[in-house]
Amino acid sequence: MSLDVSPALLEQAERGEVDEADFVDCVRTSLPYAWEMISSLVAQLKVDGGEFADNQTPPPDERARGQLLRALASDAIRGALQRHFGVRLAFQNCHRVAVFPLDASADERLARFTSVRGQLLNQSPELRDC
Repeated sequence: MSLDVSPALLEQAERGEVDEADFVDCVRTSLPYAWEMISSLVAQLKVDGGEFADNQTPPPDERARGQLLRALASDAIRGALQRHFGVRLAFQNCHRVAVFPLDASADERLARFTSVRGQLLNQSPELRDC
């Protein structure tokens, strides 16, 4: 799953600096499932409060799963999304996306979520080949 980069954005990159808002818009339009997932979790965190918000529902198909993997496996995309939404992103398995506030109030919970123990406890046979 690659980004659908417009000629104008590619030209920006070839000239040097890229406007991050333009890059974020490219991510939004190229990876709509991932964008909607993260957007909805950010909204949930703002409404419900708490230490984090996460998704535990597998994507509807492999295309959607690929979008999540692309968005969260790329340092550039992940970093831009974190800055855009003002959150820290975490990822387990092939679909469990979580958003955490930037402030230190969620540091301990984020550390537990991203720990080796947290990863092991989030395994299941049905996700083995996801």
